[in-house]
Formats: sequence, C-alpha cells, structure tokens
Amino acid sequence: FSVVKEKVVQSDSAYKRPQPHACFILSIEDDLVNEGGIMDLWRQEARLFKYGSGAGTNFSCLRGEGEPLSGGGRSSGLMSFLKIGDRAAGAIKSGGTTRRAAKMVTLDVDHPDIIEFVESKSKEEKKAWALIDSGYDGAVDGEAYRTISFQNGNHSVRVTDDFMTAVERGGSWETINRTDGEVAETHKAEELLDLIAQHAHQTGDPGIQFDTVINKWHTCKGTDR
Repeated sequence: FSVVKEKVVQSDSAYKRPQPHACFILSIEDDLVNEGGIMDLWRQEARLFKYGSGAGTNFSCLRGEGEPLSGGGRSSGLMSFLKIGDRAAGAIKSGGTTRRAAKMVTLDVDHPDIIEFVESKSKEEKKAWALIDSGYDGAVDGEAYRTISFQNGNHSVRVTDDFMTAVERGGSWETINRTDGEVAETHKAEELLDLIAQHAHQTGDPGIQFDTVINKWHTCKGTDR
C-alpha cells in the first residue's frame, strides 16, 4: 500500500513496494485441509516466499505418528507433513529470484515424534553422502542434496526449564500424545539432550530454543507467548 493524496491505495506491484520486514511467524492447527490447518500453511508460506520473506512455525500441536484420526485411521506423523513443506519451500525461489526460501521449523521437546525430528537431518545427510560417493553432484544445489529431505528449513527443539532441570538431576522426561494427553514414551532427559547435541554436531541442526527463558524475558508480554 502507498499514500496518495492522504489516501491509502494498493500498490500496483508487490515488488515495487514490498512488506517492511521479511520474517513471519505463522500458526498452525491440527487439521488437514481447513483454513489454518496443515495444507493451508503451505499456501501461506508460498505467498510469503514468492515476495522474498521467510516463515517460521512451531508444529507441536500436530498429533504424533500412530495417534488416532477422526476417520478411524492413524496419523502418518509430523515428519511426513514436514517433508511436504520442505519440498514446497525448495520449489519456490525467495522473492522470485535465486535463493531458496527460508523456513524455521520448531518442535517442543515433549512431542511424541521428538526423536524422529532430532534425527531427521542426520539421516537425510547420510543419504546425500552415499549419493556423492556414487558420483552425484555434491554442491548445495546439486543432485545429491536436491534429492534428500529437510534441506530448506532450520530445525529447533524448544525446551523448558523443567526439561533442563531433569537433565541436571538425571531425571526422566515424558513425551505427550496430542490427542488424549497421555504419556507416549519416557526417556532419560540427559540422553535426549545428548542426542540433540550429537545430531547438531553432525549437521548443524537441531538448534535449541529456551521456552521458559524466552517468555521470562518477553518484551511484549501482553501479546502472546
């Protein structure tokens, strides 16, 4: 939009007058096709990527693999949907030019699929190494890395003070089903943090967000967490 004679009018080009900032946090609901749901998120991201922006989402509300669906089946899990978003981002050049779109993918440490999430990039990286050893182009946009998943997003695990305290005290940590709130699995907190460190050392991801501290230091507490 631009101001013409004290009136706000729509610009004739999104490239001529782009948005004033380039990183957006998008919400998501545990719904497949309706507005605000999983497939709608990819539509929103595509519009942001087209005009040169990046997008970030916490996917922790999505049910884990094997949790029940309303139609009687079982969920294919968080990672299957993250692959769709990753492919969409890789297909859309940021701002319609040269750089691939930028995504931030965050998951709470109590999600049922947390182990698969932590290990995801390392597993894909090993596939790329095998392809490179077989003679495929190993450049960042080469055939080897174009073939594997999770190359267009930065992955982060969001941890709480409770989790970090459990690590310090040698305690356990429970992951929680999103549908019924029951315990999905129980892990040793220290081993889970070690796993995060191991895979971060190998591929650079996942990073860590400190949920409790972020909100304790929140500069706009009246907005949202």
